Amino acid sequence: MRFDLQPLFLCYNSWVILLFTVLGVLFVFDPLGDPRPQPPAIEQLGVRDLQSSEGSQFLFTARSLATKVWESRLRLLCCCLPQDESHRAAFSSIAQLVSGFFSDTDLVPSDIAAGLALLHQEQDKMEQCRDPDDVVIHSPSSPIVSPDFEMELEKAAHCMQFAAAAYGWPLYIYSNLFTAPCKLSGDCCRSQTAEYDIVGGDHLGCHFSSILHSTGLQYRDFIHVSFHNQIYEIPFFVALDHKREAVLVAVRGTLSLKDVLTDLSAECENLPVEGVSGACYAHKGMSQAAGYIYKKLVNDGILNQAFSIAPEYKLVITGHSLGAGTSSLLAVLLRNSFPTLQCYSFSPPGGLMSKALADYSKDFVVSVVLGKDLVPRLSIPNMEDLKKRILKMVSNCNKPKYRILLQGCWYELFGGDPDDFPTEMDNRREEELSQPLLGEESLIIRHSSSYQSLASEDSPAHTPAHLPLFLPGRILHITEEGPSRRSCFSQARYRAEWSSEMAFRSILINPRMLTDHMPDAVLHALRSLTKCFSCIFYSAV
Repeated sequence: MRFDLQPLFLCYNSWVILLFTVLGVLFVFDPLGDPRPQPPAIEQLGVRDLQSSEGSQFLFTARSLATKVWESRLRLLCCCLPQDESHRAAFSSIAQLVSGFFSDTDLVPSDIAAGLALLHQEQDKMEQCRDPDDVVIHSPSSPIVSPDFEMELEKAAHCMQFAAAAYGWPLYIYSNLFTAPCKLSGDCCRSQTAEYDIVGGDHLGCHFSSILHSTGLQYRDFIHVSFHNQIYEIPFFVALDHKREAVLVAVRGTLSLKDVLTDLSAECENLPVEGVSGACYAHKGMSQAAGYIYKKLVNDGILNQAFSIAPEYKLVITGHSLGAGTSSLLAVLLRNSFPTLQCYSFSPPGGLMSKALADYSKDFVVSVVLGKDLVPRLSIPNMEDLKKRILKMVSNCNKPKYRILLQGCWYELFGGDPDDFPTEMDNRREEELSQPLLGEESLIIRHSSSYQSLASEDSPAHTPAHLPLFLPGRILHITEEGPSRRSCFSQARYRAEWSSEMAFRSILINPRMLTDHMPDAVLHALRSLTKCFSCIFYSAV
């Protein structure tokens, strides 16, 4: 029986979530909410005054100041990166996005922590109350199971090996703590005949050696390996996968501060694609990264070289996290030139591409999401929805804040029954929910759409400020069977189902939302599904 360490990491991850919540809310504290007295003329500014030139000028100045503050924070966090023009542009773009997100709220750090604790319990209540008859259970060994579904699982498990291998030695050592150091120690400094094209960032050869061990490929199977890493330029490799008769392109996920900046460049960018009707736009950072790899593959002749060696092979693209989003957009760009290409995208970001591109990609992209992974549910509209729900929870709770925080910490670490923690006020008037929190009117000079939409989900005042973005392709959702907290010695069992993008339109607060994103967890779940003949999957009805 396999010794499963995942439950041990869940407890550790709960502490990590609490720590990052504290550090995060301290970091995002808005300096514009300064308690120092303001000039009388500013204090009297109202909605009508904003229509005047003075009010508009003040609003513009406040927004500019908030953007500069966030830009300074980003530069401080990324002080080790070169402060060239591309990085300054990225800092400015990200600062505008983040400052706009926090500009209409007046929540202190403890409010955010309390809201997240209450929201987690509320979501757990809803999950426990879900009618089990809403799903129909099938067994893969039963006649009604489609062979195509099992084939997709096998292909996904195979491609995930390459997506995980793209991370290089850090993930390889993390996944093989006892054996990896010994295996790599003899390879890293050993000179090898270069039958492959390798670019930047791997002087000792540790990254490439770990890729060889992870994939089982030979040196001669690699066409191009790039560890070059800049903002909007991420590592990838091209290899011949003889087992599946494919030219395989694997794109690395987030592993550096430069990758984080690419992730955070989340505004929309036009991505016109021939033959696609409707609005075509995508996540800016990943669209830029896909364009960079596209130029390398096509303009530098890397794909031509690969197909000259194996002309009968098909093109397969894969990646995890940032690599998943980039590989999906790369597949969209290459689709017209390679009609038979396939893409397997593992844990892609939820805010990736427009509805038109998402529908277009369903024919050749499969997205794999594990459990309650945060990243596939992460988009600007979903973050706005999370902010609105936190505001609703905090403004509609009748319990002392210290009690919410203490019980929330206990619930995160040790579990319990969420029904023991009431969160709603029975006699709270609905119209009060549309009013700002105490002290808000003195700190915010414009009404918040988040506050306006608290009373009703379908409020006419609730109009999305950002273009909606969706997950790519068909979505294969893998969930774990049994209780959410299990023994360290019990073996996890998984089930899988085809899902829709609408199932990922809200963020779930759970200790597993980070561990379910780890590439080794996704690979383990896929291998368990393909090996276990008694595993089950859900089919939506």
